[in-house]
Amino acid sequence: MSFEWFVSKRYLRAKRKQKFISLISVISILGVAVGVMALIVVLSVYTGFTEALRDQIIGINSHILVQRYGGNIDEPEAIAQQIESVSGVVATTPYIYSQVLISSGQNSSGIVLRGIDPQSAGEVINIGRQMTSGQLSDLDRSDTLPGIVLGKEIARQLTVARGSKVRLISPNGPLSPVGVLPKIRTCRVAGVFETGMFEYDSTLGFINLETARSLSGEAEGVHGLEVRVKNVEQANRVADAIRKELGPGFSARDWMQLNQNLFAALKLEKAGIFIALDLIILVAALNIISALIMVVMEKTRDIAILKSMGATTGSIMRIFFNQGAVIGLTGTFLGVGGGLGLCWVLKRYKFIELPSNVYPMSTMPIKVVPMDVGLIALSAILITLAATLYPSWKASKVRPAEALTYE
Repeated sequence: MSFEWFVSKRYLRAKRKQKFISLISVISILGVAVGVMALIVVLSVYTGFTEALRDQIIGINSHILVQRYGGNIDEPEAIAQQIESVSGVVATTPYIYSQVLISSGQNSSGIVLRGIDPQSAGEVINIGRQMTSGQLSDLDRSDTLPGIVLGKEIARQLTVARGSKVRLISPNGPLSPVGVLPKIRTCRVAGVFETGMFEYDSTLGFINLETARSLSGEAEGVHGLEVRVKNVEQANRVADAIRKELGPGFSARDWMQLNQNLFAALKLEKAGIFIALDLIILVAALNIISALIMVVMEKTRDIAILKSMGATTGSIMRIFFNQGAVIGLTGTFLGVGGGLGLCWVLKRYKFIELPSNVYPMSTMPIKVVPMDVGLIALSAILITLAATLYPSWKASKVRPAEALTYE
């Protein structure tokens, strides 16, 4: 053990007349620990919420959206084969978008319709898993009426359920002497889905491609292709590869581009939370400064004697630097252990429930990211080590002659 560490350990052990200084050191350790623990728990909850929201968004939508500039994709099967040849692509499915007025007789509302292929859509989007009644394959039933799958909220507004009849009114009708005549189709509700997100559940419906073409006036082709990839985090790279494969006449936008404003705002909020909670650690660091300054004042005579015996300025600085480092590192490790333990308890037992009408998840989501934990620990260590610099420098400037004279 070096001379500096030996003296630092002696100073960390409280004597009878130094109990107040020792109490400040304990408070500093607890302050650092609470700050680190709060940062880990809050950022883990925020990361879990962000990922749950992401899963909800890309569950009802595809990972990549492929469209042709200036028009429809006339040969979707051939384009789909090209896309599926790109590394990282799992499946594709065609779609047609249209906006119509839906009416049940009692109520009516505007709705966004997505014409899909029920056979391949289940491989790209998770709408089949979010069905509360009926199945996606019911859209292709050879019935007298075409089927439609509605969101839970829009079905509640229209007071309809599976088997009910609704009318779809599209403005894309033929031109007549009195103006454009709307197209009207009667459909049977084949099922109801629930995503947990009000925007989707209240404004979205699914029909098959044939019904979508008849409402939108499209003679052939589709509006675009939806693509599912193996790794959602690599969707941007796969989208770049798809653009190169299809050529300049096509666009391929990944889910991050389609929702970049939302996720940019969430990322900014996460950084703000990190900075705000770091202030807790900064307050604890101020306690470290006050504790070390009081130790320096208490040990002025000891410092003068050590210097008289040959201790260098660097040795004196290291003595108090080591003392502050022990306080900071102890608080950091206690905080990391407490934060990870609390996250484990919250994730395992899920005793904090969230209102389903406000959040898209039923319990508090927890996602511990090792990089976040490492960054929190590193920032806490750097802040606490920086707090020891001034007291250590102050101790090294003690002059033996003056200190021993006044002592």
